[in-house]
Amino acid sequence: MTPDQIQVLRLLCDTVVPAVDEPGDTDGFWARRATDLGVDRAVLAALAPGQHDAIGALLDVLAGQGFRSAPPVRREQILAALGPPVTPLISLILLLTYGLTDAGGGNPNWARLGYPGPAGPVPPADPPAITPLRPEGDLELDADVVVIGSGAGGGLIAGRLAAAGARVVVLEAGRYHTEADFDQGELAAYRRCYRRGGPTPTADANVTLMAGSGLGGGTVINWTNCIRTTPRVRGQWAGHGLSDIPTLSFDQHLDAVWRELSVTDHCSEFNPAHEAMQRGAAALGWSFATAYRNWDEKRHDPALAGHLGFGDPSGAKRSTLKVYLEPAVTEHGARIVDGCRAERILVEQHRAAGVVGHWTSADGARRATVTVRAPIVVLAAGALESPGVLLRSGIGGPAAGDHLRLHPCTVTLGDYGTDMRGWWGPPQAALVNEFAAAEDGHGFLIESVQYSTGLGASAIPFSTGAGHKQVMAGYRGYASFIGLVRDRGHGRVTLDAAGETTAWYALDDELDVRNSRRAIEAQIRLHHAAGARGVRVLGHGLAPWTAGEDLEAFIARAREIPLRAGGAVLFSAHQMGSCRMGADPATSVADPRGELHDTPGVWIGDGSAFPTASGTNPMITIMALASRTAANISGSARG
Repeated sequence: MTPDQIQVLRLLCDTVVPAVDEPGDTDGFWARRATDLGVDRAVLAALAPGQHDAIGALLDVLAGQGFRSAPPVRREQILAALGPPVTPLISLILLLTYGLTDAGGGNPNWARLGYPGPAGPVPPADPPAITPLRPEGDLELDADVVVIGSGAGGGLIAGRLAAAGARVVVLEAGRYHTEADFDQGELAAYRRCYRRGGPTPTADANVTLMAGSGLGGGTVINWTNCIRTTPRVRGQWAGHGLSDIPTLSFDQHLDAVWRELSVTDHCSEFNPAHEAMQRGAAALGWSFATAYRNWDEKRHDPALAGHLGFGDPSGAKRSTLKVYLEPAVTEHGARIVDGCRAERILVEQHRAAGVVGHWTSADGARRATVTVRAPIVVLAAGALESPGVLLRSGIGGPAAGDHLRLHPCTVTLGDYGTDMRGWWGPPQAALVNEFAAAEDGHGFLIESVQYSTGLGASAIPFSTGAGHKQVMAGYRGYASFIGLVRDRGHGRVTLDAAGETTAWYALDDELDVRNSRRAIEAQIRLHHAAGARGVRVLGHGLAPWTAGEDLEAFIARAREIPLRAGGAVLFSAHQMGSCRMGADPATSVADPRGELHDTPGVWIGDGSAFPTASGTNPMITIMALASRTAANISGSARG
C-alpha cells in the first residue's frame, strides 16, 4: 500500500466506526474510533496477498472521489454511492472493530455489548491423539484407500474403512487442532478452523459462505444441531435412483450414526433468545422443538457450549475427529497428512489410481508434493472444494460443480430491551419447524445462531457511522433468528484462472423467492409474538420496526427487499449438491451408489453428493449417506 492509500484506509475505518459525541459515555464506546483499536493495521494484516492490489484500487477510487478532504457526512455519501463494491471492506472493518482482542483477550467495546468474553474455567485438555505426517521432502505413499477431506463424510468413511482392515491415508487441506488450541476467540477461530479464514462472499457477493476447514472439517466448529433425513427428502432421492434411501437399510445407517455420536436432547438449555422463540411459537400456535445434539453429557458445560462454533474447549463435542478419525489412527493404523491440498486425482486406464497434493507447513516455510497411490479415492473435500478437484482432474462429467445448494438464510434481530445473554448455552438449542414444507415439499426452518461480536457487527448493514454505533449500543438486547430455506434452485462452482474454486449463487428460483419472503415474515411475526419492542431485518435500505408502528406495513416492506447483494444479507453454512449422485450421467456426477459415472474407483463421500437440498441441518444426513457409501465401497472391493 502507498502512503496515500494507507491514509484513505485510516479515514475509511474512522468513517465506518467514528468518534461520536454522546453524553454519559462512561465506557468510551461512543468516543472510540476504529483506528484507536488498530483496525487499519489489522485490515492490512488480514488481506490475502492477492487482495492488496484490489483493495488498493478501491482506495484509489475513494481518493478520486475526494475522500481525503471530505467532511464525515460527505464521506458517508461517497460510500453509499459506491454501494456493493465497498461493502466487503466495510464489513471487514466492523468485524475487526468488534472482534479484535488485546493481550488480555478482551475488547473494550464488549462492555457496552454486555459480552463477558471467553467462559471459564476450562477443563484440562486431553493430549493430542494423532501425529499427522509432516513431510521432510516430496512424499510418496501407498494405500488401499485415499480420502480427500476429513469432515462429516470423509472422516466417517476413513474410520469405517480403516476399521474394516483397509490401509487408509487421509489428506486434509486444513490443520489438526485439539481442545488445547481453542481459546473461544472469534477471529482466531476463523483463521484456524474456517475455509479461507472465515466468512467469504460468493463471487457475485449474493451470499456469505461459512465452511469448516481442518481435521474433522465442519464437525469441529458446527453448532451440533442433529436432524434426521426427512421422509419427504428420502422419497425424492429415490426418484434420482437412490432406491434404498426410503427403506430400513438407510434407517440402519441413520441409527448407527445417531448412536455413535451420542446424540442427546439433555444438553440443550435455553438462553433468553431460545425462550423468546418458544414463547412466540406458543403464542402463534406454531410447532417448536428442542434440538438434539452430538454431545458428551459428562463433559457438558453450558457456558463453554456457547462458544462451540469457535472450537469446543470442553471436549464434549462428538465430532468426526473424535468419533472416527482418532480411532482410525490409534487403533487401525490410518495415516493423516494435514495442510495438504489435493491438486488432482490420478487416473490410469480410466480408473482411479491415487491423488497428488501439495503440502505446506503451518508457518508456510516448507512445501512438498504428496503422491498417494491407491485404487480407491474418496472425494470428501466439501461441496465448495470437491468439484474443484474433479475439474482440475478433468473427470466427473458435465454436472461437476453444478447443482450447488446453499440453504440460504435470511436474518432478523428482535430487540427485547433486556440482556438476552446470547453468548450462554448451545447456539442452536431449539427450532421452529412449522413451515418445513410450505410448498411443494420445500419450506424453511427458523433457528437461532452462534453469538458473535465481530460477525454480528459486520452483518448489520452500514449506512452511517453513528447509526451503526447506535444499533451496536443495544446489541445485548437482541435475539437473532434465521430463516433457513430448502432451496430448489441452485448455483455453481467453477475454477478461476489460478485453479481455485469460485462459488456463484443467485437466489432467483420463484419458489425459493417465495419461501425466503415467507421466512422473513415468519421471523418478524415470531419476534413480535414473543414481545420484542423492535424488529430489524438484516438488509440494506429497510428501516426497523418499533413497537407502536404498523406491523403489517413493515412486513409488506420487508417482503419486498431484494434477495441479493445490496439487499437482504444472506448467509450459508450448509453447502450441498455440487457433485451429486443420480442415475443420469448428464445431470449427476456419481451413480446412485456414490461412484463416479466416468471414473470407477472414485467415490463422492460428502454433502456434495446430495441429489437435492436436505432442508435440514445436514450433518446427520451427510454421515448416514457416507456410512452407506463406505458399505458400498467395501462391497465393491469384495466383488
